[in-house]
Amino acid sequence: MKKMKKALALLLAVMTVFSLAACGAKKDDAAVDNASDPAGDTAQEETSSTPNVDAIKKAGVLVVGTSADYPPYEFHTEIDGKDTIVGFDIAIAQYFADQMGVELKVVDMSFNSLLISLAKGDFDLVMAGMTPNEERKKAVDFTDVFYRNKQIVLIRTEDADKFQTMEDLVGHKGAVQTGTVQEQIAHDAIGEENTVGLVKFQDEIMELKSGKVDMVFTNSLVAAGYVAQNPDLMIQDVGIPYEDDGFAGAVQKGKEDLVEYFNGIIAEMAEQNLVEQYIAEAQELAGGAE
Repeated sequence: MKKMKKALALLLAVMTVFSLAACGAKKDDAAVDNASDPAGDTAQEETSSTPNVDAIKKAGVLVVGTSADYPPYEFHTEIDGKDTIVGFDIAIAQYFADQMGVELKVVDMSFNSLLISLAKGDFDLVMAGMTPNEERKKAVDFTDVFYRNKQIVLIRTEDADKFQTMEDLVGHKGAVQTGTVQEQIAHDAIGEENTVGLVKFQDEIMELKSGKVDMVFTNSLVAAGYVAQNPDLMIQDVGIPYEDDGFAGAVQKGKEDLVEYFNGIIAEMAEQNLVEQYIAEAQELAGGAE
């Protein structure tokens, strides 16, 4: 009887071992099946490689920050009795929005506050005649350059003979828009003590026309519009030594997918010569078509 009990106990022990082994095997098989489960792959594929682009599309609006006092890049004009922000930067932004299938919302503020607000997340994009220089690249990311231009001084017509070279500018006062690349250009050319920084570009024109400054540092495209409307002003190419970094859009640092998306659209626009078309249209609206 004892022998039978021992045999029975041994049989139960063996069965228990095999049962545990079977459970372990079942658990491992389940893990393997789960790893190769098509549903698991689908869940991984649902993680988007363009989260920032998708977020804008989901919101249904592309929010763009600008400083609308810089024709023909961006400026206010009346369309159908309504004050409207236009310009070729804005036309490019509208094209971006159209390609994304969303509305465009433009927020207007002073130029030197734009990148601060962008970093805070107030906009998706800044389009404001902005040059992607190395200092700005530390704070934001830029799209590819979509336009390049020449740096010049805007002067009174009566001073045409007075200011013809860089040396002629020395000792005279010049106006710049604060936060722009022209600010450093002016510092190098006439000294910080002779540089008058102003928030709005129109204020620079008023200072020039009233004789409070002798020149305005800007680029030839912007200057063309003001010269067309002010025969007492002229563009003077004094040979400013400046390596043109061009103009681009700015996005928050680290949003590589958004930069890549916009760059793809910029490449399409270049093939169609759309930027040149937008510039011509903006110049006409600004009264500065040549």
